[in-house]
Amino acid sequence: MAAPVLKNHYVDHKSTIPANAGDLVKLHVRERNGTHTGQPRRPVLMLHGRSVPAMAGFDLQYKKYSWAEELAKAGFDVFVMELQGSGLSTRPKMDDWKNVSPTVAQRQLLVPHPNASTDLTPPVYTAQLNNSQSDWDEVDRVVDFVLHETGASKVDLIGWSAASQQFGPYAIQHPGKVRSLFLLAPIFPPFGRASAPGTAFGAPVTLPVSKPEATFGYPMTVGTKAGVDTAWQKDLKCPGQRESGMVDEVWKAIMQVDPVGATWGSAVGGPGGPAQGLNRIRNSYWWGWNSTTVPLNKTLGGTVPVCIVYGENDSIVNTSPDLGLLYFSVPELYKAIDGPKKLMFRIACAGHQAPWERVANDLHTMSEHWLKLGKVEGAETGSYYRDEDGALTPLE
Repeated sequence: MAAPVLKNHYVDHKSTIPANAGDLVKLHVRERNGTHTGQPRRPVLMLHGRSVPAMAGFDLQYKKYSWAEELAKAGFDVFVMELQGSGLSTRPKMDDWKNVSPTVAQRQLLVPHPNASTDLTPPVYTAQLNNSQSDWDEVDRVVDFVLHETGASKVDLIGWSAASQQFGPYAIQHPGKVRSLFLLAPIFPPFGRASAPGTAFGAPVTLPVSKPEATFGYPMTVGTKAGVDTAWQKDLKCPGQRESGMVDEVWKAIMQVDPVGATWGSAVGGPGGPAQGLNRIRNSYWWGWNSTTVPLNKTLGGTVPVCIVYGENDSIVNTSPDLGLLYFSVPELYKAIDGPKKLMFRIACAGHQAPWERVANDLHTMSEHWLKLGKVEGAETGSYYRDEDGALTPLE
């Protein structure tokens, strides 16, 4: 069998991000086409979460951790996209370190590279970078590109973490373009914003300008390699859940798609050493994804079947209801889906970074079966706990 064909596309898009509204930008899309000779192309579009670039998340070139490549080997034409402000897509207002969140902790990370001050000087661009509407616009542009490239009428969507904020509402708004939805560790705020301030669901918005210490006021934050490891450690509850050396491999992949961020941060090996690098993370303003919007038009679980998978050790996707907008619940997402065509799996010995953990191959197989058969582990509907041996126990 021939190896999947690799292509890197840069899709032209007229930006609807307020920072560069109207500008022609480039959206990076990597394609791994595993279509067999004589077979129609079956496109799959994969989207990253808030802080991990898609290339590191879905196409990690280490052993067999590339989810995109494994699906391509199974015969799919896989496209991995990056929204503006992430990976190799256009990054408006992100090259100037003065646009980093002005908190002391964030500014300290910028010393000695690029020798930034640690004071609280406000950012030059004092607003969030992207918003729900701009994200949906970019997804729609790439979906249209994929459908045109492949000649298909619909695309399957696979999203990890905060990608649910884009793919879920997008599927509701464009059911005629979406065959199915597979969400890994979806971020779902039951009490989240139903709409943009002063607008109806799905309407455009101009981002507000607010004080730097609020959730507005700057286009990006930055993350460190140590931060990746610290967050990941919280989810490591089982022996061998994560292979040794994975943090190094993941960080290397993140830095490969952020040549500017790779030159920032603390010095490796002490004063005078090269920068360890920082992961530049866009500051977003999202709406349209909560317990009232998920059932709209009975699309999810109806016209668009949905499969949800999350790790039992995931410390991010299920939080306390006392947290308001930061209350996340995967089971509540499953309940909010109104149609019968829905599946949910809580999988043993897995955390939020499951694509880089021991269960990665299981995820590849589960998604392949979902795409090909419309069912996983023989189940077509319902919610289940999946143990380490793959045995299912109903959760309902």
